[in-house]
Amino acid sequence: MQNLQEAFPEWTADKHRAHAVKSYQHLFQLAVEILYAPRLVTQEGFSRHLAFTHISPAVRELLLQGPCMLISGHCGNWELIGYAISMLGFPMHAVYRPLDLRPLDKWLYETRARRGLTLVSKFGMVRTLPPVLKRGEPIGLVADQSGGDRGLFTPFFGRLTSTYKSIGLFAMQTGARLVCGMARRLRDDEEPVDGPWMGTHAGGTHFSPRSRGKGWLGEIPSLRYSVELVDSFGPEDWEGQPDPLFYLTARYRRAIETMVRRAPEQYFWMHRIWRSRPAHERHNKPFPPHLKEKLLSLPWMTPESVDAVIERSERDKREIVRD
Repeated sequence: MQNLQEAFPEWTADKHRAHAVKSYQHLFQLAVEILYAPRLVTQEGFSRHLAFTHISPAVRELLLQGPCMLISGHCGNWELIGYAISMLGFPMHAVYRPLDLRPLDKWLYETRARRGLTLVSKFGMVRTLPPVLKRGEPIGLVADQSGGDRGLFTPFFGRLTSTYKSIGLFAMQTGARLVCGMARRLRDDEEPVDGPWMGTHAGGTHFSPRSRGKGWLGEIPSLRYSVELVDSFGPEDWEGQPDPLFYLTARYRRAIETMVRRAPEQYFWMHRIWRSRPAHERHNKPFPPHLKEKLLSLPWMTPESVDAVIERSERDKREIVRD
């Protein structure tokens, strides 16, 4: 509830509560979908469940076989992004956190491998990923986790948010292109927007808008997602920036915010999104002038939006001092 209030202060209390409940509903439905995905998202049947809408720029980058990083957040079904790319015939590496329950972790790894998706432990990614990128094979990352107090702080819903530096450093070292997108669950009455690929495969089976299945939980909503491109950018965008690392980190954070705004009921609002705070707030110091300059250098930020970020930071600092 508190995170929703921070992100959408213009909403009513009833709307905040409704989306908090929907967020938990999404979490439990996602768990069921992950179990069913190996059976449903197959080479023969994936087009009945995934609609590809306006993703030609992303596929163009994959076809060029240059370094490419696919970025998503804990919004929609990020697992299906990897499935979607592997179903199109591209070798795919996805970073994940190994599960504590080893039999379940083994099942997850093996079922994804059968679809051409290689899982890479987040604890070994620094060593594993650079060679993968240099070979021109795409990697997928869920990139909205907190980077801790030592992370890079960029705006997220108008409030400074910590983000890991490693993704930006990987991109700069390898010259990788960042392709930001999501798999958004469609409502039962919603049709996907027309795009280069729709849910129709060569056999002519159409994307079913209301098909439902029987499972061990009884009748469940159909697995219907729209794979959507939000942003795509590369070295030509950040190399001329005053601080390239800050620019590309802020830009993909902005893309994740766009994903969340498209489907706020499908985001993990239970995460402590803003728990880590920058040093100037923790040490009760003025807002750093160099950070203000970095914010103003971002093409999508206006003086008014930068002032709003600074004002929010001052509020956070007062709350830290008071506590």
